[in-house]
Amino acid sequence: MGGFKQFLLRGNIVELAVAVIVGATFSGLVQALVADLITPLIGAMTGGKNPDFAQYSFTINGSEFKYGHFLNHLISFLIIAAVVYWLVVTPMTKLISLFERDRAATTKQCPECLSEVPIEARRCAHCTVELVPEAEKPQV
Repeated sequence: MGGFKQFLLRGNIVELAVAVIVGATFSGLVQALVADLITPLIGAMTGGKNPDFAQYSFTINGSEFKYGHFLNHLISFLIIAAVVYWLVVTPMTKLISLFERDRAATTKQCPECLSEVPIEARRCAHCTVELVPEAEKPQV
């Protein structure tokens, strides 16, 4: 029982639960945005009498194809993807690149075999070619 309690109280489990709850709520918010604002706006711009895409369908041999429902979900997906990209992915990429730029280099690439070697190495451990330390390289 102690192991199970430790598993439940891990930080990752709690963070995952919060992420799922917030994600589900955000999904409902975006669905409402699409159904209540974007779909009527598109319907108004196209001059349609029925701006609710969920009502759009056609029938072939008694089978009903509800393509409007699919359009609502497609618009929702595109909005969620755009929000995640611009509000999460882009800022995180910039932040990571800032940390990477400021981090001091601890390895260099061997010019002969292209493997990673310590920056102070005088000889490559992989191909044994002699390396010139950074401090002794001639300035160009």
